[in-house]
Amino acid sequence: MQKHYVIGIDFGSDSVRALIVDALTGAEVASAVAEYERWLAGKYQDPQKSMFRQHPEDYIEALIACLTSALKSAGEDVRRSVAALSVDTTGSTPCPVDREGTPLAMLPEFAEDPDAMFHLWKDHTAVEEAEEISRAFQKNADGIDYTRYQGRYASEWYWAKILHTSRRNKRLQEKAYTWVEHCDWIPALLTGKVKPDGIYRCACAAGHKAYWHSSWGGLPSEACLRDIDPLLARLRGIYGTPKPATCLVGTLSKKWADRLALDESVLVGGSSLDAHAGAVGAGIADDTMIVNLGTSAVNLLVVPQQVVRGKRIAWAAGAAEDSVIPGMIGLESGQAAFGDVYAWLRHLLCWPLREIATSKDRSIQEAILQEMEERLLNELQKAAESIPIEDAPIALDWFNGRRYPYVNEFVCSAVAGLNMGTDAPALYRALLTATALGQRRILDTLAQEGVSPQKIVAVGGIAQKSSLLMQTLADALDRQINVSQTQQACARGAAMYAAVAAGIYPDIQAAQARMCEGIQQTYVPRREMRASYEQVYAKYLRLATFMDDSMRS
Repeated sequence: MQKHYVIGIDFGSDSVRALIVDALTGAEVASAVAEYERWLAGKYQDPQKSMFRQHPEDYIEALIACLTSALKSAGEDVRRSVAALSVDTTGSTPCPVDREGTPLAMLPEFAEDPDAMFHLWKDHTAVEEAEEISRAFQKNADGIDYTRYQGRYASEWYWAKILHTSRRNKRLQEKAYTWVEHCDWIPALLTGKVKPDGIYRCACAAGHKAYWHSSWGGLPSEACLRDIDPLLARLRGIYGTPKPATCLVGTLSKKWADRLALDESVLVGGSSLDAHAGAVGAGIADDTMIVNLGTSAVNLLVVPQQVVRGKRIAWAAGAAEDSVIPGMIGLESGQAAFGDVYAWLRHLLCWPLREIATSKDRSIQEAILQEMEERLLNELQKAAESIPIEDAPIALDWFNGRRYPYVNEFVCSAVAGLNMGTDAPALYRALLTATALGQRRILDTLAQEGVSPQKIVAVGGIAQKSSLLMQTLADALDRQINVSQTQQACARGAAMYAAVAAGIYPDIQAAQARMCEGIQQTYVPRREMRASYEQVYAKYLRLATFMDDSMRS
């Protein structure tokens, strides 16, 4: 086989990364990354309002930049031997498009309208609409509980974002023909098949974010959606049938082949959401849970259909068909804030330095502040290592609400046990323990449904860099934690999807056998810490109950 190189393209929250892999050996050939310039400049976002929008031109420009760079580094022989590419993106990250499939933000009259852009996954402006949708999905004329596999609807997801933005922006509602997920738009763009009536829809986003499920014949019924808003019922009729990430969408259009200096015969495979592709890239199997530790944490398992059939597992995890590996159920759970928790502490501690520090030479001041911000968490980690967990305050990991178990976007974090002796390392220690105990609660709720993975593999920069966090996680879970050595799990998983779409491998399992990387390090729980973690976990659960009750009162 002459063409045996595949490309995985990972669209993250801040940048896009391209990874070129030899599909026959799994060896990385080249990679490159490009940031979204408008996003980097702080455009179209308002953290105080939980509004985070991204311009489609950011995606296009960054895609061209990173892929051009990676191909240049790989060399002409590799460029001529590229068989296929696939992408993953954040999600749910939908955008309104017109009848031609053009994102409205690419039209002159909407060029600077954030509502016309892609609504990033962490945009939480639609909390009220999510509650409205949850009520309708649970109690409706169909007599179907559409939340039984995914749980309460969240503001991060497809229908809520559409409903919120369309109601507040009538000009946009009149122009938008439908809405398309970022993960569906990129393959459509690359193949020139962007018209909404026939656009590719990935099973991952459809199942986890739009609540597609075969047991009720697809999306929630037209009648149910119409009772929420007639607009949603109309959009349902345009949605189409989703397909797994291993399917073939088409070949590169001439326009994109010319832009990327690739042959028009290069195949474009289906897409996935980033954490799900990352699970594939890290070696997910029916006995292995992948924990992707980033700004948030996403836990993924794959199980046969019979494991969840007839159960209501919404409180423990979201279950979607074909969302990770075709033919299996992808079980997703996780924490809405993980790395974001530590970023919050860093921002908090650096505030006086950034706001009060003065210098005649701004460049020197910025350099000093940047160095301090970069070093801060490392120094806190060193100091926190010697603090017994039972001596630190008790904290909750709900800085962005609670994703699982029991989705609740209204709850907030809390810290108990502060005193005059509480210093920054102790608070850091408390937050480390909180994020680890959040993971334990997820595993406990899964176990109650008879789902208990034999192996746990952690992936992501946090897992590779923070030995204290990973040992804390192993101790809190009382489970061995393996850390994947792959640094680009999402892009590697997308490359595996491309390899299957191109026919290089018959299925994901065969691709994984040749293309997965190994384990970097293993953390074993310390038996002497078991009693301490049981004690602290009991306090964590009591604080969680208190905060739940206080938010309801």
